[in-house]
Amino acid sequence: MKRALSFACLFLLVARGEAQIQVDLRLKRLQYIAYEPVMATLGITNLAGRDVDLHTGDGQPWFGLEVTGSEGQPIAPLTTDNTQLPLKIEAGKRVTQKINLTSLYPVHDFGTYHVRAHIYFADLSKFFYSQTKLFEVTDARPIWQKTVGIPEGAPGSGSARTYSLLTNRFPDHTSLYVRVEDKDSGIVYATYSLGRAIAFDEPQAELDRANQLHILHCAAPRSWAYSRVGLNGELLARSSFMETKTRPRLFHAADGAVAVRGGMLETPAAQSARNRAPKLSDRPAKIPKDD
Repeated sequence: MKRALSFACLFLLVARGEAQIQVDLRLKRLQYIAYEPVMATLGITNLAGRDVDLHTGDGQPWFGLEVTGSEGQPIAPLTTDNTQLPLKIEAGKRVTQKINLTSLYPVHDFGTYHVRAHIYFADLSKFFYSQTKLFEVTDARPIWQKTVGIPEGAPGSGSARTYSLLTNRFPDHTSLYVRVEDKDSGIVYATYSLGRAIAFDEPQAELDRANQLHILHCAAPRSWAYSRVGLNGELLARSSFMETKTRPRLFHAADGAVAVRGGMLETPAAQSARNRAPKLSDRPAKIPKDD
């Protein structure tokens, strides 16, 4: 009887210790294209029954990630600098943070990756782990590409940039992507989605006198998305146009400027209301929120 009671008490102590810090890691989707930001949401819940301070202890940073490839091989981080500020979490509270895995680990090669987060609680000299998440990196279908020089007077003058437009089919939609790279050096400055695209019309792409890229594509029936991208991949402008009696088109002026002609510019309020309208095909990922 005493042995059974001792075992039960030990079990309760272990269970209590295991539950002191709850860690979860979530990815918005399973598939990403090469060099696209792989955004993860880290959630940490304090179940210790008291405020906790997460900090470096015993030479161990309080937060870390473990990334492995499809063959189980560990993926080393891009930098060894793991300096982290302490984090205080009140009793019963939950905190979340967005993490760009692409900026921390070389996960641009095609294949499957596994990622797990861990928290080191120095007070107990103990690690707490999230579940392992899986994501796949693939490449999109190129539909347009142009290499341009950087104008004189601009940073990097004399070198070149290659703009690419790509499309990728997901289970419920197709997305249009832009990539900006220096093919001579192998540097990819940016790869990101410009939003949903439908096969109503081919995207338009024009370069202005500063060699900035202007893109106009059909995002939904009678709705067009306009984007302006800089030489280092910056998204410099973004807006939406509705087709009225005329269809929006990119216009290249004699002085080298590029503008949208036709259609009607959507106001931010109208665009926000349209984007909030639910669709039967939408299956949004649940993002954890602070309590």
